[in-house]
Amino acid sequence: MSGHRDEPLFKDGKRLDGRALDEMRPMEARIGVVKRANGSAFFRFGKTVAIAAVYGPRNLYPKFKQDPQKAVIRCKYSMLPFSTDERIRPGTSRRSTEISKILKEALSNSVFLEEFPKTGIDVFVDIIQADASTRCAALNAASLALADAGVPMRDLVSCCSVGKVDGQIVLDVAQLEDNFGEVDMPVAITDNGKIVLLQIDGILTKEEFGQALRLAEKGCAQIYETQKEAIRKKYEGVE
Repeated sequence: MSGHRDEPLFKDGKRLDGRALDEMRPMEARIGVVKRANGSAFFRFGKTVAIAAVYGPRNLYPKFKQDPQKAVIRCKYSMLPFSTDERIRPGTSRRSTEISKILKEALSNSVFLEEFPKTGIDVFVDIIQADASTRCAALNAASLALADAGVPMRDLVSCCSVGKVDGQIVLDVAQLEDNFGEVDMPVAITDNGKIVLLQIDGILTKEEFGQALRLAEKGCAQIYETQKEAIRKKYEGVE
């Protein structure tokens, strides 16, 4: 976060993209976008686009990696080389490893893993276009892809970012806000209110943290409705 920028990130009380402080970017979600996968999904915040594909539950090899009590979720997050203005080096990076681990932990809190002992569930997420909040888009797409695969879940996981920009708490951080703001805080919540991901890059006061968390709850509720609508659309007219 926090670089130096001479120009303000707000104009006439609005953010540079015209949004209010508590306004999400336009969202789009679809499922069933990768035909060879057991389940798949597309999720978009503004210009940030993620595609997720799920394979499994299926036999996990080598066998020493199996858990006799439950399924093992394996996640792989990657940003495609052309997803940003500057070409990204292909392959695994420290950041992609970290986010893959975050996705696994968040999703493991939602899936009924105990129903599939000795199996593996592989979740692949590619960011095909990036404008900040990529881990949030990835988690939203992955959760939808698991639902599309028919994997039993306690609930969908919905994730958004909140931030502190020029001293203001804002919802759904975009790229310039991420680059030049003071704080970025991704939060993932299930519909029953359980927080399965919360990270903070920067410093907030206790009051600012409470305000940011309330804003994240509002954003995640909107995302949840978008996710549900994507599932509903696929099965409209199915008897």
